[in-house]
Amino acid sequence: MSVHTEQLFNRQTVTQLSQSFQEPEWLLQKRLAASDAVSHLHLPKLEKTRIDRWNFTGFEPFKAEEAVASADALPDTIRQFISVEKDDNVFVQKNSSPVFSQLADSLKEQGVIFTDLATAAREHGDLLQKYFLTEAVNPEEHKLTALHTALFSGGLFLYVPKNVQVKLPFQILFWAAGKGIGTFPHLLAVVERGSDVNIIANYGSEEDSDAVINGAVEVFVGDNARLRIATLHTQGKETTESAYRRTIVGRDAHLEWIVGDLNAGRTISDNTTHMKGAGSNAQIKSITVGSGEQRSNITSTVRHWGTHTESDIVARGVMLDSAQTILNGVTKIEKGATKANGVQAEKVLMLSEQARGDANPILLIDENDVQAGHAASVGKIDPIQMFYLMSRGLTRREAERLVIFGFVGPVLDTIPFDSLRDRLVGVIERKLGS
Repeated sequence: MSVHTEQLFNRQTVTQLSQSFQEPEWLLQKRLAASDAVSHLHLPKLEKTRIDRWNFTGFEPFKAEEAVASADALPDTIRQFISVEKDDNVFVQKNSSPVFSQLADSLKEQGVIFTDLATAAREHGDLLQKYFLTEAVNPEEHKLTALHTALFSGGLFLYVPKNVQVKLPFQILFWAAGKGIGTFPHLLAVVERGSDVNIIANYGSEEDSDAVINGAVEVFVGDNARLRIATLHTQGKETTESAYRRTIVGRDAHLEWIVGDLNAGRTISDNTTHMKGAGSNAQIKSITVGSGEQRSNITSTVRHWGTHTESDIVARGVMLDSAQTILNGVTKIEKGATKANGVQAEKVLMLSEQARGDANPILLIDENDVQAGHAASVGKIDPIQMFYLMSRGLTRREAERLVIFGFVGPVLDTIPFDSLRDRLVGVIERKLGS
């Protein structure tokens, strides 16, 4: 049942939620300030996408789940997303509750923190307060970020001290199950100077779930650090998901971010990277494949603040049936960011007469001594290409499959995680009906 935001999420609800987690006063006040702001803030304004009729508030804001003692007790629907061997680093949250967590002893000894936000607030309060919803995500950016700040539950805090090299990826899963629920997954990752880290974060739901997912990711990449992070979204067709990701990149740091927006329902995906440190480098790669009546608005933004910074945005979208997507790329070079270099390319391939796609490359340049470039295309499969493939004995479906995987290849081929690449291919195959 849909209800008004102000009626369901009042100060008493927020206070009770905070108290149930035994949160410190500073965190309660942050929640309450956001709760007060919800009523006067507006929904985000998206390019060519109308969202005023999407469900952002009709849900139960908290659904607790029981923790499990071992990975063997996790259901198969969850275990397919993760690998849990002895030295694997794994965090699983179902609905509003963390249900399983595992961190290698060797990383604990080096000072790595890998725990839910409620535990982090109690045991690492000063460190959490320094980063949580401060510089990266603005709680009052719009109504959805305010709602997230007021109602987040569970969530993960990953902290890697300086000069720590972590070979195995941190595996994270936020899972939504059931009807009429809302989940507010929050991932805060801090990678200190000189460290090298890999993160794979999965966001999924049961096929029949109509969950409202309002998630945020905050990432801080320290000087000379290296982070490879992949976020894969595979929500069901009745879900509504808004995902806001914000990254601060330090001096001579390297960020590689792979985003797979493969939901079947309604999606807002907003990824913004701030190149604060001189000499930093960011590569943002995204894939979206839409089928059925899916609607999505996907934006990748890089803002250059430091000198000699470099960025590359590569986005690919494939639309089937009557699916629609808006694919936005924004490169902003701020005043003073001399010698910056920002390039981007967005391409959309449509496979039916009813499918719709739009690619919008945007360059905003406030400095003279820089380089920037963009490319964009929207179109259908070349019939001559199809004729050639089918003349070699392939069926139409086989030929389409080859063309599609060739189209998304520039992103798939660069994914450094074999398990993630295989999963992306599997999800795309299912959407294609293969």
